[in-house]
Amino acid sequence: MIEVAGLCKNYGDIVAVREVTFQAESRQIFGLLGPNGAGKSTTLGCISGLLPPSAGRVRVLGHDVVLERRAARAQLGVVPQEVSLYEDLSARENLSFWGAAYGLHGTELKERVHEILGITGLADRSQEPVKRFSGGMKRRLNLGCALVHRPRVLLLDEPTVGVDAQSRRRLLDLVRNEARNGACVLYTTHYMEEAEELCDRLAIIDHGRIIVQGTLAELHRIVGENDILRFAGKFDADRARAALQDRNGVEIVQLTADSLRLSVAGASHRLAELFAALAAAGCEIRETTLTQPSLESLFIKLTGKELRE
Repeated sequence: MIEVAGLCKNYGDIVAVREVTFQAESRQIFGLLGPNGAGKSTTLGCISGLLPPSAGRVRVLGHDVVLERRAARAQLGVVPQEVSLYEDLSARENLSFWGAAYGLHGTELKERVHEILGITGLADRSQEPVKRFSGGMKRRLNLGCALVHRPRVLLLDEPTVGVDAQSRRRLLDLVRNEARNGACVLYTTHYMEEAEELCDRLAIIDHGRIIVQGTLAELHRIVGENDILRFAGKFDADRARAALQDRNGVEIVQLTADSLRLSVAGASHRLAELFAALAAAGCEIRETTLTQPSLESLFIKLTGKELRE
C-alpha cells in the first residue's frame, strides 16, 4: 500500500530525511517512532505529496506521488500534527466540506457525515462551531475529516498530542478499527507506550534515518534481556572503562564526564557490584535510573540517548 525506497529530503545544507526505506501493508498499523525533529513529519509530507523528495521514490497503491500525484492523493486520508479545521464552521459543515472535496455528494455524503459524527462521539455537538470544542474533540473531528471519504491509506502525524485520556482512547480505537476494515495506517508518535500498544510493525527513526524496524516481537528480541542503567555524577572515562571492561553482561552505551549508561543483564541484582567497581575507580555517583527491556531501552542502546532528549 505504501512503498518508500531511498527517500531523502534536504533543506539546503540540512538533511531532514536520509535514505528512508520501508513498506506498509493493508490491515497494518505501521509506526514511525522517534523524538521531535527526527524526520517523522517530513517523511509523511513526502508520502502525501506535500513535500517533493530530494531523492528516492514513494508510491501509494502503486502510484508515484511525484509523477501521479492526483491518483496517489485520492487514496489518502491525512491527519497533520497541527489541527486543520475551519473553526467558524460546525463539525457537520467541516465533514461535509472535506467529503465534497473528495467527490462525495447527495445522500452518500449526508450518510457518511452522520456515520463519522457517530463514531467520533460528536453527534450531539454537530451543529456547534468548532471553536467551542475542547482539544480532544478537535482531534477527533480532525481524524473524522480524514476518514470521511473512506481512504485506503491513512497518514496520521502525532494525532493524540495534547488530548485527554478519554479522547486518546477513542482515537486509538478508531485507528484500530480502520486497520481492521482494510486500511493501511502510517502512524507517527514519540509516545513509547502508544507505539507498543497500537502498532503491528515499527520503525525507529532518529536524525532522519531509520535505525531499526520490525514487528514488536522482533524489536524486543533485539533488546534481549538487558536493562539500561544510567548513572549521573562525575566520571573519568578511562578509569570507568577499565573498571567495567571485564564484567560479563555489561556494555557501555554512553560515557561522558557527567553521565554513564550501561546495558546490563539483570541490572537490579548487580547494582552493589557496579557501585563498588565505579567507586573504586574514583567515580562519583549522584543518581541512578534503571530502565527495563522495552522500546525505550532499545532506543537508548542504539542511539545512546533517551527518546525524549
